[in-house]
Amino acid sequence: MTTAPPTPPRTDAAAFVAALRRLKAWSGLSYRSLERRAADAGHSLPYSTAATMLGRERLPREELVAAFVAACGIRGSEAEAWLDARTDIACGPAPEAAAPTDAVSTGTAPVINAPVVAAPARTRSWRTRWTLAVAAALVTALLGGATASGAFTDDEEKVLETPASARL
Repeated sequence: MTTAPPTPPRTDAAAFVAALRRLKAWSGLSYRSLERRAADAGHSLPYSTAATMLGRERLPREELVAAFVAACGIRGSEAEAWLDARTDIACGPAPEAAAPTDAVSTGTAPVINAPVVAAPARTRSWRTRWTLAVAAALVTALLGGATASGAFTDDEEKVLETPASARL
């Protein structure tokens, strides 16, 4: 590790993952070594997850990036730069404000030309849908069992009057 580590790009997910691959090559560590070093740093990074992360072009989750960067030996502000770059790619860069000198020279109100970034649509994950389905099935089974056992009936005892001729 005599050279400086690669820096994270802020362009797109594919370039970011390619930079993560360069970071792994720079570290000179195997996937198993990365797993052990991540655990030593207090993170969880299974070797198979790291290999899968570097084999795809999708942006990895933030906690995986933090674990991977720590396992590669990147700390402090350099590690924050990797996480900031990942956030910029996922959410878009922070809008910059227009310089106030324009408003003074023209005598008009400043115009801020910030890009409008639409928030991503929230969708339920498969885990949330699965949990809701299991909860619904459980509630249905419990209510069905309670109904079958007579839990929802009146507790009045019904006494059948038998005719006197039948009692003999």
